[in-house]
Amino acid sequence: MKKLKHEAELFKEALLAGMKYGEERGAVIFEATDSQSEKILYVYRLLVHDKIIQPLPEDQVSQQSMRHKLALWYAKQLPKDHPLLK
Repeated sequence: MKKLKHEAELFKEALLAGMKYGEERGAVIFEATDSQSEKILYVYRLLVHDKIIQPLPEDQVSQQSMRHKLALWYAKQLPKDHPLLK
């Protein structure tokens, strides 16, 4: 798994975008008491369910791999000249 240059920032934005997607879709309402790991797992599973991202093999699903997958998903949505892609 190749780490992206600005992976932490991409992941933060990806999680926010994924949460917004889930709430607008009517699939979930996130609470302030939800842990970040719960949010990551839910957003990842929702995007896989909706066939927006390819699922990881079950034996490779971890917090780190889901973070990476979400960062990649978000990076692909950004314009080529976006500062986080440089």
